[in-house]
Amino acid sequence: MKSQELILYRNMKHKELFDKVAGLLSLEQADAAEAAPILRACAGELIELASYYGFEGNLWHCFMALCLAGDENAYSTSCEITGVSHGTLNELAAHDFRVLKELFDYDICNLDNLDQGPGIWSALSCYQAPKIGSKVYNKHVRDQILALASSLEKAADEKEFAAEVTEFYRRLGVGKFGLNRAFRIEEGQELRILPIPNIEDIRLDDIIGYHLQKQKLIENTEAFLKGQPANNVLLFGDSGTGKSSSIKAVLNEYYGRGLRIIEVYKHQFKSLANIQEQIKDRKYKFIIYMDDLSFEDSELEYKYLKAIIEGGMGIKPDNVLIYATSNRRHLIREKFSDKRELDDDLHNNDTVQEKLSLVARFGVTIYYGSPDRAEFKEIVKGLAERYELEIPLEELYAKANIWELRHGGLSGRTASQFITHLLGKEAEGNG
Repeated sequence: MKSQELILYRNMKHKELFDKVAGLLSLEQADAAEAAPILRACAGELIELASYYGFEGNLWHCFMALCLAGDENAYSTSCEITGVSHGTLNELAAHDFRVLKELFDYDICNLDNLDQGPGIWSALSCYQAPKIGSKVYNKHVRDQILALASSLEKAADEKEFAAEVTEFYRRLGVGKFGLNRAFRIEEGQELRILPIPNIEDIRLDDIIGYHLQKQKLIENTEAFLKGQPANNVLLFGDSGTGKSSSIKAVLNEYYGRGLRIIEVYKHQFKSLANIQEQIKDRKYKFIIYMDDLSFEDSELEYKYLKAIIEGGMGIKPDNVLIYATSNRRHLIREKFSDKRELDDDLHNNDTVQEKLSLVARFGVTIYYGSPDRAEFKEIVKGLAERYELEIPLEELYAKANIWELRHGGLSGRTASQFITHLLGKEAEGNG
């Protein structure tokens, strides 16, 4: 079996399916009776993967491209950082690429001779994905894998094959961090960083107003991506003003330059050191994103956050920053009763400083305030134009004023919800 000759790529994702198909490619006609059930099962698995990722064309080529793009081994991770590898590692990779090229070039239509069925494998060699109602795991991932499969189909020999794969690693990286934009963490016996398949496709220009706020966020992020000194960022202010949307927009704007985001919740802060350890040696720039950050007085998770931002004996990774949003300027809730407790504290200034020092560890703080009525009208007008709502301005403003009085006041979120309401009414009328 050719797949057993692999050295660096011996533990590819979906290795079991890969080995099964590779084994089938070497079978003779005499083995047809034994092979038929395995052939059907493998075809079914390939179709399921195609449905999940949205693949089309030659599914064997798509599948091999997926395996190559996702395999984090010594060669692929080296290429991610330095481009073309040299020395012994390159020689071992060349051996694997000879094997992989031979498997890639196999005409899977020939498997129908073993199956002696309805031509399943011929259909999989030119698979057409459903166009309506299909669920694509991640359109960006799908497009990158299809592009890699297409480039590998054009490779004349194993050297060109290797060059295409290596360039893919250099340009996009490898594994989950190479293909995906955003991640969450799952705690268990082992901490796992898992992709978030689809995120809102919002851009900075989609957020109307807040020009100074966006500019500060852009400047800090640009410096971070260039390897220049950059700060952790706290976006604070009124609810529904675009704080979270601004961070999502930054990710979408700068993903192509290697920016990634890992969303972490308050109860997971004890895992921050572990997260940093997993990502510190990758080529990407990571933002650890904390949404709606605040602490009750009795909650002590903020101590983990303080320690990870500046504390500890280890060197702080230069490819990690923290971006957080909050409706509070001072992240730890304080009550008037705290004053009475401090009167009994022999070192009350130390207690106050302990609480305030968390905010001080964010080098950039950006305030997002609720828009005034004129700004609210501009947001409504901008959204109406974007969605091509044909309604007189005075009527639009009058309805918007009624809506905001009944639905949470002046904010970008209220304006967006109002426009969504109008779009729904328009669709209902057209229906």
